[in-house]
Amino acid sequence: MANQLTLDLTPPSPTYAREDFIVAAGNREALAWIDRWPDWPAPALALSGPAGCGKTHLAHIWAARAQAATVEGRDLDGKTVADLTALSDATRALVVEQAERTPERALFHLYNLMRERRGFLLLVAEHPPAHWRITLPDLASRLRAAPAVAVAPPDDELLGSIILKQLADRQLHAGAGVVHYLVSHMERSADTARRVVAALDGRALAERREIDRRLAADVLADLSMVTLPTEGGQI
Repeated sequence: MANQLTLDLTPPSPTYAREDFIVAAGNREALAWIDRWPDWPAPALALSGPAGCGKTHLAHIWAARAQAATVEGRDLDGKTVADLTALSDATRALVVEQAERTPERALFHLYNLMRERRGFLLLVAEHPPAHWRITLPDLASRLRAAPAVAVAPPDDELLGSIILKQLADRQLHAGAGVVHYLVSHMERSADTARRVVAALDGRALAERREIDRRLAADVLADLSMVTLPTEGGQI
């Protein structure tokens, strides 16, 4: 009986290192704000953008620079002022992921505590604070005073660069047109690019196939990541 090869197609965890961040038009301004720290005009910076745009990578870059801790906004629900004081005492820099889910009073107290301690908050969310439903006037005024920067979804050039880097990191060669095909047909996010390249790697090895457009089509179909192209075309 032929031996069966079992593959783990889970992509490796991204490193989120500064040197792995690919700069493009849609994220250049946000990176400039991250690099500008600690010369921010307010204790907080709001970083927003859709899923897969790279804002998590930017948050990791800042966290490494600022030696910041990271919390989920919803995890601050039920925290007392004493709890938040202990948190601000433990770190002078804090990333708040899904910041729009932070209870208003918790975020208000945390902002004030960080300002008193000359600390910093990086508020990461899908939408900028101007689009949050904020009923606490004092919190709204503080967030209006904080700079806000958006990260755009990856364009064709950036998504192609991400795919090429993922292929190079795995020492893989893709046939002509593969990257263009993937960019035209896959969900547009860096995370998707990592998953697709991992699947290409595993399937090419298991089936002893070259990484060409047909294999790319098979992988996208298997991962249910196929989107309709803007123009018709043959695989």
